[in-house]
Parts: sequence; structure tokens; C-alpha cells
Amino acid sequence: MTNNIVSTLESLLKINSPTGYTIDIINYIEDLFKAKKNLFVKRTNKGSLSVSFSERPGLMLSGHIDTLGAMVKEINSNGTIGITQLGSYPLNSFEGEYVTIRNSNGKMLRGTLLLNNPAEHVNRKVRTEERNLSTMSVRLDELNTDEKNFFGINPGDFIFYDTRFEQTESGFIKSRFLDDKACAAIMIELIKDLSNSKNKNNNTGFYFSNYEEVGHGSCVGIPDSAEELLVLDMAVIGEGCSGKEDAVSICAKDSSGPYDFTVTNKLRELALKKKINFVTDIYPHYGSDGSAALTAGYDVRVGLIGPGVSASHGVERTHRKALEETYNLAKAYIENFR
Repeated sequence: MTNNIVSTLESLLKINSPTGYTIDIINYIEDLFKAKKNLFVKRTNKGSLSVSFSERPGLMLSGHIDTLGAMVKEINSNGTIGITQLGSYPLNSFEGEYVTIRNSNGKMLRGTLLLNNPAEHVNRKVRTEERNLSTMSVRLDELNTDEKNFFGINPGDFIFYDTRFEQTESGFIKSRFLDDKACAAIMIELIKDLSNSKNKNNNTGFYFSNYEEVGHGSCVGIPDSAEELLVLDMAVIGEGCSGKEDAVSICAKDSSGPYDFTVTNKLRELALKKKINFVTDIYPHYGSDGSAALTAGYDVRVGLIGPGVSASHGVERTHRKALEETYNLAKAYIENFR
């Protein structure tokens, strides 16, 4: 099963899906399941996707397929491209990253995010200069012979960061945007498993949200029949937190407040019973689709789990074991719902 999750994850990471441009990955996931007779597949007006075993599921699992990204803000006089960020992330962690610009006609052009004056042989402050939207821009990999139209690039065009996916022999998975494509891959494999199982739970649904990175991913799209919402999203690793790259984290509280006591306790009990490697944690600077759903007024009990991910919103890393443990805990919760 873990091999299937990693394979699906790699496929998802090959599809660019920054917040605001998720149509390609939603199409991909929809195509996986729309022909299945035992599934109800529905796309919302805002472009998210639900895949359910019932028209009125009582339990929903949610994960987001949108990622961090950028957008063209302006064309600078020297031919570089000024950007605006999609989602919140430190620009220094993306410095030097290769990018793809999708111009207004759908053509893909390559470039690199750099300081405006990046050469150490020229700029004495290159090591200490603050990295922000005023000091950084995209260097386009084109000779500027199209000054009038500038290769069809306009403000509002999307910019995709390269992911740099790699799996090591020791089982680590390194890539940008494991947040939250790792959990999206787990959800896809859970749907496949339940579809083929004789004991499938017919009261479960899965929601792939597409605006989580800007805070309103699950503000719509959760059916009113849902009593519980189990969110699958990357778990925090860092100073003062308990998360580990080979374990699933059960989040008791994040920046939005505590998650449902009964759901959190049930998750812990199941993890102990199934001998799943887990930690319980509190995330200091974090919000999830569960936070968005509660803020939007949904009357649901919400829990949050996910694989431990190092260097979140940077060059992220997790381990195959964390994906496996997250899958096992989510599956156990589905099987023991009600």
C-alpha cells in the first residue's frame, strides 16, 4: 500500500496546482473516479471536488490539493518579472528555485527566482540583503526580442515552482508541496481501497479542497449530512512540537483553537489499539480546512491528523512510514465511525 501512496504522490506532484489554478489536478482526480458506479463525484462551483460512497455521508475526510505559488505582478524595465505570492512562505526558502510561467495563451516559459542583483562578484550585500518582494524577481530564460508583447506574459499569469521530488533508499521523501499532496495521495488510495473492499463503509466521503493555502478551502462543499470532519494535512515538526517524520500526528490544538475532544480521544484510542506510531501535538502557527469549515459555520465535530513533515513551506521531507501510519489511522477511523 505504501508503494501505491508514494506513486500517487509523485503523480500529483507532477501537476502544478498553486492556489487559484487547480483545474488540472482536480480534473486528474475526477477522472480517477467518475466512472465508478459506487461513487458520487461532485465538483463545487469554486472548483473543489467531493468523492463519496453515499449521497449523504456522515463522515467526511478532507485534504487540500492547492499549493504555494506565485503570480506575475509586473514586468520590470530590465526584463525581469516582479511577483506576488500565493499563500504564505519565506522567500529565502525559494531563492534560486526554477519556475514555470504560464502566459495568457497557455504557453509555458521557464525562469528562476533570484535577488534583483544576485551576483556576488557585483553585489557586496548579496549575503545579507533582505529577501522580500521588492528585492527579488524572476529571471526569464528568454532572449528579450519580444519587447512589445513580452512573450505574452501579463500581470495575473500564474508561476509554478519546481517540486524536486526525490525518494531516498532509506525511505525519505523530499519535495516541495508535500503539504498537502501527501495527504491527497493517501485519500486517493483510501478511496480505491474502500471501493474494492467487501466491507466498505458506505457513509464516508472525501473532499479535495482547492483554496486552503489562502484560508477558505473548506468554507463550502461539506455536505450538511456530515457529522464529523477528519482533516488530513501535514503535521508540524520543529522546536517545541512533538511531530516526527516516521509518525502520524494527532493535532489537539492549532492557532484556531482546540479540535473536538471526542474525535481527538477516539483517534488516540484507535492508534493505541492498532499499534500505530503516533504523537499528539499542538501546532503554534497553523490553520487547516477544519478551521475554515468551523469558521464558515459548519456544525461538525472536527479532528486533524497528518504525517510529520520537516521544513514545512520550504523543501519539505517526510518518510514512507509517516504516510503508512497516517493511512492506517484514517482507515481505522473510517471503519470505526459510529
